[in-house]
Amino acid sequence: MTPRPALLSQITAAASAEDMFALLDLPFRPEVLNVARLHVLKRFGEYLARTEMDGLSDQAVFLIAREALAHAHQDFETSTPLEQKVFKVLANARPQRPAFVPLAGLRLAAD
Repeated sequence: MTPRPALLSQITAAASAEDMFALLDLPFRPEVLNVARLHVLKRFGEYLARTEMDGLSDQAVFLIAREALAHAHQDFETSTPLEQKVFKVLANARPQRPAFVPLAGLRLAAD
């Protein structure tokens, strides 16, 4: 098993999403984190998991992690957690269909 880069250990030990953004020197929109904090963090983890970091320099790991967190944050700046479906419960959710009211079911209000 390859040792884990120190930066990834620091990210894992971070007390909050805000601490992760500070650690990676990234700006963030509080309104995005307030609504989609867990979704952003899960997506960040998914992006990191797709990247092989064995043997990379600390600087390379920093840049990869920074880009992954920025990308995860951006995903939720432009769409909602329901649209992104990061968590299984949302991925399996059926889309809500608008209520159908047949024309015959409409009546004029009494004057």
